[in-house]
Formats: sequence, C-alpha cells, structure tokens
Amino acid sequence: MRHRQVVALAAVALVGLTACEGPDPNNLETYYDDPAPTSAPVTTAETPVSPAKAAPVTPAAPDPALLAEPALLSDADVAEEGVQPASNEVAGCLADGPSAGSRTATWRYSSGSVLSHRVVVFPDRSAAQAVAENECAGKAVSVPVQPGVERQQAWRDGKTCTVLLAKGTLVSELTVSASTEARAVDAAKRLLPAMTAKLTAQP
Repeated sequence: MRHRQVVALAAVALVGLTACEGPDPNNLETYYDDPAPTSAPVTTAETPVSPAKAAPVTPAAPDPALLAEPALLSDADVAEEGVQPASNEVAGCLADGPSAGSRTATWRYSSGSVLSHRVVVFPDRSAAQAVAENECAGKAVSVPVQPGVERQQAWRDGKTCTVLLAKGTLVSELTVSASTEARAVDAAKRLLPAMTAKLTAQP
C-alpha cells in the first residue's frame, strides 16, 4: 500500500512539471520574443499636388496716341516757316474726350508767333463726326479744299487761326497764333498741303 502512494505522488509531480512548461522568465532568448503583429502596417497615401495654373495674361490695348504720331508734322515739314521747336503748346479748340489719344508738336517764329500741330485719334467714332460736332470760337475761314480728307473746317479768333482736317479716326488740328489775324491765316494756308499729305498717307 505504501508503495502505491509513492508512485501516485511521483505521477502528480510529473504532471505538474509538464503543465508549467513555458517561457522561462530567466531565459532572455525566449522571454523577450516579439509578439506576432496583430494588425497590418499603416500606410500613408500621398495625394499628388497639381501645379498652380497661371492666370491667362490679357494683352494690353494699344495706346491710341501711337496711331497719331505718323500724321504729326515734323521739324522738316515746317522748316520753310523759319520756326524753332518750342515747349509751350497753343491750346486748340478740338474737344477730344476721355477715350481719345493725341500727339502734339509746337514751334515758335522769330517774331514770337507760335505754331502748334496736334493729331487726335478717336477710337470709338469717326473723325469727321468729331469735327462736325465740334464748335470753335470765332468766325469761319475759307481755306483751299484739301484732297483725300473727309471733312475740313477753319476758324479765326482774334489773332489765332485753327484748321481741322478729318480722315478715318484721325483729326489733324493746326493752330497758329501770330501778331495779326491775317498772318495767322496765311501761315495756316501755307501749311495745309503738308498737313494733308501726312494725314492722307495714314490707313
């Protein structure tokens, strides 16, 4: 009977040792084994960034005054008048409006008289209409009819004479302020052919 008890105790002890098998806390090779991953690795998706599109560039409208320059009298055109370039401009009587562009040249006689030429561009209406609707002070003056122009008008106001020639969108305005009314009108008449040639040469 005693022998059976010893065998039973030995069997219980063997079972207990088998059940306790597992990672040895003192065995670093097994105790710190990495646990199996419990979830898939997280990945970050990058959204491609499209380059910013530049705003379309709208070309600037051409300056109307650039169209006036070819029709403007030059120093060579008025050389026979014996004048010299001057900075003081004679105010013409043509109303140009906010949308118009212009170029002006001024010369002075040795006597002190002043000659001024201005070319005005009307981009939103015809030059002939602009001249027809314009009123200058003084009395109308008869000057030779110029070929190739659509409308012409001339006035004298005291010692100043003004002549307007129109073609297309351009108005050529000549103003002469002299010592007498007669001299102003005569100078304007002498310069009419040069004014006309420059104006009618433009498209």
